[in-house]
Amino acid sequence: MSSRRHQNLTLVGSVTGAVIVALDGTVLTVAQPTMQRDLHASFTQVQWASTGYLIAVASLLVFAGRLGDRYGHRQVFAVGSLGFAVTSAGIGLAPGIDWVIGLRVAQGVFGALLQPATLGMLRAAYPPDRLGMPIALRTSAIGLAAAAGPVVGGALTAHFGWRAVFFLGVAPALVIGVLALVVRIPAPERAADVRLDLPGALLLAVALVCLVHTLVSIPETGWTTAITLQLAAATAAGGAFFHHVRRAAHPLVPPSVLRSAAVASALGILVAASASVFGALFVGTYFLQDVLALDPLQSGLRALPLAVMMVLGAPVAAVLVRRYGPRRTAGAGMALLALGIFLFARLDRAAAAAEIGGCFLAMGAGFGAVMVTATAVVVRHAPVEHAGVAGGLQQTAMNVGPTLGVAAATMLMSLAGPGSATGPAHGDGPRWPDGAFVTAMGSTLAALAAVAALGALLAVKLPVSRADTGHG
Repeated sequence: MSSRRHQNLTLVGSVTGAVIVALDGTVLTVAQPTMQRDLHASFTQVQWASTGYLIAVASLLVFAGRLGDRYGHRQVFAVGSLGFAVTSAGIGLAPGIDWVIGLRVAQGVFGALLQPATLGMLRAAYPPDRLGMPIALRTSAIGLAAAAGPVVGGALTAHFGWRAVFFLGVAPALVIGVLALVVRIPAPERAADVRLDLPGALLLAVALVCLVHTLVSIPETGWTTAITLQLAAATAAGGAFFHHVRRAAHPLVPPSVLRSAAVASALGILVAASASVFGALFVGTYFLQDVLALDPLQSGLRALPLAVMMVLGAPVAAVLVRRYGPRRTAGAGMALLALGIFLFARLDRAAAAAEIGGCFLAMGAGFGAVMVTATAVVVRHAPVEHAGVAGGLQQTAMNVGPTLGVAAATMLMSLAGPGSATGPAHGDGPRWPDGAFVTAMGSTLAALAAVAALGALLAVKLPVSRADTGHG
């Protein structure tokens, strides 16, 4: 098989896998109320269908990437895709909410196998100096899935019920999984000394499970003794993990990756960017629906420029990285993201559609540029034999960041104004007067804009030029 055809097949598989996972999360949000009524489930049970998936994914991503380094990214990708298809079909046939929760956790395990492999395969198929555009196309596809997800999910749920949402990804996941097994694509030699660090994987999993569960619980329960204990457990397990990594002969995260200033800065940028933008989206959704009294479709259209700019801006970001280097591109992207959030913080009840759209436009352009640039640095800077671990770290940052942003936004809203930051569900009506909400929203979004601005400072540790980012 020619190298060009090999690269094209890898790109199609990587993009399709990333889209299936991204689409699954966005369409489920729209289907949750219908699922709750149909299965006679509580709000907490339905939330656990999402929380269980998120915890399973976040805790296993790095270990899943290491499995790809050890056994081959194509093989792990195939298992992840086929498992994702089977569990999706199982959820669509589930007789009760307990089955849905259990299968969602299993789906999270397969999603964790699938996601790092999509980046690991790209790293193995493309030379380091040609990775920018494939990663940009993958980012554009994720943005398109994020934009189309609520529309597709709403249409499927309205006409065929919530179960159709889960059947949506079964066929494409099966196809790419089978193709990954039967199409023999030449792969680079795997390093003989790649080992599976089970103690390190366990410590990291415990740290991430405690951290993610803490962040997910804060918006519902506020700061409690249980939250404090969970955070302490996450800190202790994280400290033990880093101590183990320094002493282990074959650690889960190799020292060459862990000590890289470029990789650490790129991961920090991804966390800061995703936390700030998803925190802003969380608060902005309540502003659009509860303060401006827009319905879900109208509020979705107001936010559409964010996804559109991610789709259109990602390939442009790849060109900018090639011309100006990762440092300038990521720094400019974070600055643009901070500007968009700060302008959003200044909106009030008189905000026009053009003003709101302009804020989301700047946020989408900045976030797309940051995702492409920081992801390329993480994947390209790691040696090819550690591409899976690098992909797992990137995906972990992109899972923890949004969860951190929503938790931070909730806490900041509560500190800035009276009562709870949110109502029981979007569109149920504000819990406090509009004026108080808008005031709290302004200070909260200003703080999130400051997080994005601080993230821009991390860009100084990124390579100046594209030539400095990779290993041969």
